[in-house]
Amino acid sequence: MADEKSSEKLVASNRKARHEYFIEETYEAGIALTGTEIQSVRQGRVSLGDAYAEVRNGEVFLVNSHIAEYDYGNRLNHNPRRPRKLLLHKVEIRRLDSRVRERGYTIVPLRMYLRQGLAKVEIGLARGKKMWDKREDIAKRDAQREIERTSKMSRRD
Repeated sequence: MADEKSSEKLVASNRKARHEYFIEETYEAGIALTGTEIQSVRQGRVSLGDAYAEVRNGEVFLVNSHIAEYDYGNRLNHNPRRPRKLLLHKVEIRRLDSRVRERGYTIVPLRMYLRQGLAKVEIGLARGKKMWDKREDIAKRDAQREIERTSKMSRRD
C-alpha cells in the first residue's frame, strides 16, 4: 500500500472545492487524454479551479478544466478547455447520475495525479455549502489553530 502512494505524483488540486462544497463520496476515475494533453499533464500545466463533471448519455465528462497546450506540439495541438471523458464503472456512473438528479448535488474534481504513468482524477459527489457553513468552517479552523498555538507555547515553557 505504501508503495502505491509513493508512485503517485500530484499534478493539480482543487482547494476551492472543499471550501465551497460538502464532499460526501469520492471516486477515482481514469481520464481519456490525447498525446499532447498527457505531456502537458506530466509538466503539471493543469487547472481544475472552475471544473465540474456531468453525466451525458451514460458517460461522465470533465467540463471546463484547463490543460495548457503542449509547448512542443505542432498544429495538431489540443483545445485546452475541451470536455474530457472520465473512465468509471457503469455502476458508479449510475450511482452518480441518480444522486446528481437530486437537487443540490454536483460532481467536482478534487485532484488530478499520475499513478504508474496513468492520469487519474479524484472526483467527489458534492453538495453546496451555504455562506454560514463556510464561516463556521473558518471559525473551527481558527479555533483549532489557536489551540495548537497555545499548546505549543505551553510546551516551550
